[in-house]
Amino acid sequence: MTLYALIPAAGAGTRLRGETPKQYLPLAGKPMLWHAVRSMCEAPVENIFVVLAPADRQYAQFDWSVFAGRLEPLYCGGETRRETVYNGMVAAMAAVDADDWILVHDAARPCLPKQDLANLIRETGDDRVGGILALPVAETVKRVAKDEVGALRIAGTEDRNQLWLAQTPQMFRFGLLMEALKEAKTAVTDEAGAVEQMGLHPRLVTGSRENIKVTFAEDLKIAEAILEKR
Repeated sequence: MTLYALIPAAGAGTRLRGETPKQYLPLAGKPMLWHAVRSMCEAPVENIFVVLAPADRQYAQFDWSVFAGRLEPLYCGGETRRETVYNGMVAAMAAVDADDWILVHDAARPCLPKQDLANLIRETGDDRVGGILALPVAETVKRVAKDEVGALRIAGTEDRNQLWLAQTPQMFRFGLLMEALKEAKTAVTDEAGAVEQMGLHPRLVTGSRENIKVTFAEDLKIAEAILEKR
């Protein structure tokens, strides 16, 4: 198969409450984005497209030379993840065929295990739709609602046996994903959500808890510990 990777990195990471965009926060001596890019190099990808905000000035301040020949920054990110991924795919379409596979990975997942990536590619490579890494929910999940004074109350308990936590990478044919993102009628927070709106059902490939998404300040310490252990 012919395989490409794309990493949306145009966000500000506001939940970390810092002035530095999350993807450039230092982690084990490198910006977080560097580790996400490195993890994609564990796959036989032809090219890794990193989609940045048009006004990004920080990317050029770091040394990316170790990825020379495989990494291409695209300064066309949008306001949402969907826009950023779609814009990046439009910018890359001259180099990629519709039937090629593309791995979309979070810049905020710096600890992707090599084996998880290999499993995704192996199990999804012959799937007619595509697939994602995911984990079955282990905790009890409560549905909530606000009461008359605005306090959160439990409104019900979900059946966790039917629930999985989506991770990245998410792997689809380039043409299929472009169409899904272009035609998505409602907001989507991952690529699989757009594909689902086409009436398709992406495959789930079991990932691992090491593939943490750095969202809050304490996640940085966890991610650093995982990387240092390796």
